[in-house]
Amino acid sequence: MVTKGRLSGWLRRKAGERDAEGEDGFAQRTPGARDRDDLLLAAAVAGLPLAPAAHPSAESGYRCSCDRIGCPTPGSHPVSFAWQTQATTDPEKIQRWLRTQPLANFITATGIAHDVLDVPAEAGRIALDRLAAEGAATGPVAVSDGRTLFFTGTRATADEDEWWPCELDCHPETLDEHPGLRWHCRASYVLMPPSRLPSGAVVSWLPGHGPDRPLPDPLPLLAVLTDACAQVEHEPETAGWIS
Repeated sequence: MVTKGRLSGWLRRKAGERDAEGEDGFAQRTPGARDRDDLLLAAAVAGLPLAPAAHPSAESGYRCSCDRIGCPTPGSHPVSFAWQTQATTDPEKIQRWLRTQPLANFITATGIAHDVLDVPAEAGRIALDRLAAEGAATGPVAVSDGRTLFFTGTRATADEDEWWPCELDCHPETLDEHPGLRWHCRASYVLMPPSRLPSGAVVSWLPGHGPDRPLPDPLPLLAVLTDACAQVEHEPETAGWIS
């Protein structure tokens, strides 16, 4: 198992190699093939289980690679219906997917090793400002086309009796029912950096909030995010933060 210190050093070394070639930091730009591989393998090393996903069609940028007519989530869904059992942190399997599916996006299955609390971008900005002011740990944080994704520890356990349901639980088919705060736990997933979206946006890690950060307890973070979402609801004219 790779320790946090070794993983942090590996990520810094990879970033330094890219900077030496005249490139900027990888979190906020469209990645090349090597950057894509590095980002996904780093997430797997950090313990986030991955599986291949569809991608925007090269023909128009808006049709899905699955070629399903009227696909409701173009470029944003797993390739296989068995994605929950397919998701893995095995670097050899992930490298094989990267070679055989060079255009694929990737998802991470939640409720296995981690959860994701998913909020509108402005609520994410408010929450990050508050957490920074309080000196609280945030863990990995990604941005995805108007949403902020906070990666946390999972409340799912092997014992069904210990798992408690939550009205914020979000699944792929219920995304529209949760325009505010979403809790991705069992049977859910999110797109991983550096997935490409039909809008042209790229899912990316916030600088300094990559997958090498420890996963925080979701409950204290949930309280902050709930307050931030409530604040956004009462301030609809607040300027956007992440485009």
